[in-house]
Amino acid sequence: MSERTNGHDDRLRVVVAGTAFGRIYLDAVLSDPAFSLAGILARGGDFSRECAARHDVPLFTSVDEVPGDVHLACVVVSSGALGGPGSMLAQDFLRRGIHVLQEHPVHAEEIADCLRAARAGGAAYAVNTLYPRLRPVRQFLAAARALRLEFADAACNSQVAYPLLDILGRLAGTLRPWRFGDVAKGSGPFQSLHAEIGGLPVTLRVQNQVHPDDPDNHSHLLHRITTGGEAGVLALADTHGPVLWSPRLHAPRDRTGRLIMTGSAMPSTVMLGDPPGTHRDVFATLWPDAVARSLHSLRRDIADPARRARSGQWALGVSLAWRDLTSRIGLPELIDPPEPQAIPIEELTTKVGEV
Repeated sequence: MSERTNGHDDRLRVVVAGTAFGRIYLDAVLSDPAFSLAGILARGGDFSRECAARHDVPLFTSVDEVPGDVHLACVVVSSGALGGPGSMLAQDFLRRGIHVLQEHPVHAEEIADCLRAARAGGAAYAVNTLYPRLRPVRQFLAAARALRLEFADAACNSQVAYPLLDILGRLAGTLRPWRFGDVAKGSGPFQSLHAEIGGLPVTLRVQNQVHPDDPDNHSHLLHRITTGGEAGVLALADTHGPVLWSPRLHAPRDRTGRLIMTGSAMPSTVMLGDPPGTHRDVFATLWPDAVARSLHSLRRDIADPARRARSGQWALGVSLAWRDLTSRIGLPELIDPPEPQAIPIEELTTKVGEV
């Protein structure tokens, strides 16, 4: 399907399906001049009605109600991987020739069905793993391209293991071949195993735990990745930054064989890119910006069938690798911890100042 335009307006008209995490997609669409919000698809609850009224757009309760001048649908409804109808909604849109950006995770079989529906409707389809397009992650991956990588060490919560594999594939330059070893026996909240992603040796640690009534909380971390080689170690301290570079400590020897300990003036660790912001910045800026980048990537796919094919194959690879990883680590342990108690920054800085 060619890009349709609304009069002289060359913006893509977008419908967002889902108003939970879909709020991030709404912010992305509303803040980017390349797109215009054409409506919201939801079940019709009070929050969804209020959301549509606030943005002065129609509320649809079925794909059939969405008008034919809509170009693109963001499906931010749980897929079959989480017991939801998201992939069925995506296929309904695609068969109508409406391009789809679907929020992860999505089973490989569902992706294959969506790709078939996309071909039938002449539309473009992509799975949005979000996190690889966050600015700190992009800065980390950009810096890594200057290195000859020999290893990676990565940690995540199982809720975000799917995008971690996408990030590691981009880090290695390819997903295939991938391999996951056996989970090491041990105690504590993390499971450990060795892996290879695109030939890059990886040590994985996964907090395979979930609060069944509050699955979006109680992660010790989202993503933490360290990689490097002979020049030093590059670290993504957190999904939202900062990126740290630690040149390798290497001291030459004098004629007697003793280390020359004068060293260089280079700092032992340097922060690259942007300093980390607040959690408010994450929700208001970083995540909507990442969604907008995914929308622009899909827009390029719309105009280039070869890109569509590559995007589809990559999405299938990420999902298949995720399936293999989850088969190794098994079902998450169900936990019921209390709400975490925050530690004031001042208390930490005081302790540090006492040293």
